[in-house]
Amino acid sequence: MTVVEHLAELRTRLMISIAAVAIGAVICFIFASDIIEWFLHFYKEATDGERDAFIFTGPVDGFATRLKVATYGGIVLATPVWLWELWRFITPGLNPKEKRYAVPFVITSVALFVLGGVVALFTLQPALDFLLNVGGDSLQPLLTADKFLSLVSLMIVAFGIAFEFPVVLMFLLIARVISTQQLRRSRRWAIVGIFAFAAVITPSQDPYSLFLMAIPLVLFYEAVIVIGRVMHR
Repeated sequence: MTVVEHLAELRTRLMISIAAVAIGAVICFIFASDIIEWFLHFYKEATDGERDAFIFTGPVDGFATRLKVATYGGIVLATPVWLWELWRFITPGLNPKEKRYAVPFVITSVALFVLGGVVALFTLQPALDFLLNVGGDSLQPLLTADKFLSLVSLMIVAFGIAFEFPVVLMFLLIARVISTQQLRRSRRWAIVGIFAFAAVITPSQDPYSLFLMAIPLVLFYEAVIVIGRVMHR
């Protein structure tokens, strides 16, 4: 394929992905009130029931918050589509043996993204307890819906993307860009890099989120080494 053909292919894949995200966003916009009410539960738990609603300070903040929920929700709901389109864009550069991994790649990627989102939700409660109480009794939380939902949404997306780490490593192994020997030799530096990455990418910057992201990534790294050795890579 020429450069122009690659760009045309990229445009097609992007348009399909954007359309899928838009459809997911419409669905989430319709159910935004229920989604916000569900997230409010975590806020109530972190404040021992003292806060039973979010606040907003501007006339358009309520609508903007609903749009934000719809946008992030659309990205999550459209995960199978945009991951499939990403793989379809990559596959022309692979040989037939490597292309057969398309379906497992997408299924595993979706499963890991969902797993990352679930871990983020499990992390949310202790993270909120830490963040809302670390300032002491002199500081009382009164959160706006926009900031709270931005934090929660970014945590889910950050964990979901971070949990794609083993898929990227496996793709590099299958494409023979790296080998298991290189992964084993780089283990120490990889662990340091994983913890540094987790410290930077976690939106809440609390220790719970850092460790609950970094530890699974380290385990994924070791699992990829084992699978790579079984595959003689």
